[in-house]
Amino acid sequence: MSESIHNSVLKNEAIKALNVKENGIYVDGTLGRAGHAREIAKQLHSDGLLIGFDQDKAAIEAAKSVLPDKSLLTHDNFIHLNKVLEEHQISEVDGILLDLGVSSPQLDEDTRGFSYHQDAVLDMRMDQRQSLSAYEVVNNWTYEQLVKTFFNYGEEKFSKNIARAIERERAKKSIETTYELVEIIKEAIPAPARRRGGHPAKRIFQAIRIAVNDELESFKNVLNQSAAATAIGGRVVVITFHSLEDRICKQAFKKWSSPKPVPKGMPIIPEGFEAPFKLITKKPILPSNNEVASNRRARSAKLRVIEKVKVWNESFKYEGGR
Repeated sequence: MSESIHNSVLKNEAIKALNVKENGIYVDGTLGRAGHAREIAKQLHSDGLLIGFDQDKAAIEAAKSVLPDKSLLTHDNFIHLNKVLEEHQISEVDGILLDLGVSSPQLDEDTRGFSYHQDAVLDMRMDQRQSLSAYEVVNNWTYEQLVKTFFNYGEEKFSKNIARAIERERAKKSIETTYELVEIIKEAIPAPARRRGGHPAKRIFQAIRIAVNDELESFKNVLNQSAAATAIGGRVVVITFHSLEDRICKQAFKKWSSPKPVPKGMPIIPEGFEAPFKLITKKPILPSNNEVASNRRARSAKLRVIEKVKVWNESFKYEGGR
């Protein structure tokens, strides 16, 4: 098993934020190699339950070897949270953890195509059962689709240059590997810009990965499901790794922790207008310098926490953000 199982980002902070009750029901929506999940399981007694989701079959198999047998592990996208809870007749849970992004084993596995540091086929599918891959995006999406994807999901200011370069190269032959794509990106970005801001392919690889796995829409979806499924007194804990995810989380948490506007002169906030959550973290928790030094992938992580205090209703549903 990969050593990266020990590198769960903000592990201690996330577990503390969940405020685990020994007989509670907790959801880890992004198992990875079960670093966070194992810590949750340690705090649960025999009448507690851990529910884990992951799209990656390898992650589920790895988690089975380190988690208690009674854990409920699901090889599925976390957007099916409500469906799984209904199937098991679970009406509410005491906490939900979402650790977004790509796990270290996925980045390190040279056949998955997530990393611009390793040569591999263009894949980037978290769930190997789905048909859409990075190859399809790079070779078959239109120029306009590529520009929109690179700009919206990668915040890449040279999106047009890169999309045009991809168009030219794929007209000659299919773009098959990560290194082929990296070279195209490098050539499309002006030399002065290549020398600033880290690896020139970073933002494009992020954008393609988000598009392939529909990450932002899935995140909005599971956030709303989490708000509804969490019991009063329970918490939703989210770890994000880039600004787009964090913006969605921040906006959703702000909406849920703010009462709806009421007419002037109302002596009290009417039922259904009260904020269903309260912010536990007004500012995100960041990894320590020591954690960043030992795990560079932690450097962009942000942890936000919210606690349910009232019944949530559909009028608080979050739909904003990109």
